[in-house]
Amino acid sequence: MNYMDEAISEADAGISAGHGGPFGAVIVKDGAVVGRGHNRVLLKHDPTCHGEMEAIRDACANLGTHDLSGCELYTTAEPCPMCLGGILWANIQRVYYGCTRKDTDAIGFRDDAFYEAFAGKRTLFTMQESDRESCLALFERYRKENAERY
Repeated sequence: MNYMDEAISEADAGISAGHGGPFGAVIVKDGAVVGRGHNRVLLKHDPTCHGEMEAIRDACANLGTHDLSGCELYTTAEPCPMCLGGILWANIQRVYYGCTRKDTDAIGFRDDAFYEAFAGKRTLFTMQESDRESCLALFERYRKENAERY
């Protein structure tokens, strides 16, 4: 099975249905597809519904875990910073992508804004610390409960 073809099929389905951009992904474990997703930003009115994030959600639901160690992700485009974060938190160690972020930029998506901000060339939004002491108390309560870490 060509897993990139599966990711492309996911993207095609999303484009045909008007769900969002040309982004599809599959997650594979031990030679089997365990998660699928395509961009559903327009369908769900949710900017986090990128193909990779949808595939991660699907794989986690199918496997009954938040830990996708041992899985590989195939995606039609180089993952954006948000999706890279999801991939990191899911413990996926290998990612295969088709188009580059330059290709994505060429069709009107703005991932480069993040990379410009990371390089200190651009400000995307402002951030400010607020009510740290109350939040530290919350963190201390969590620490004392010895809750499962992920």
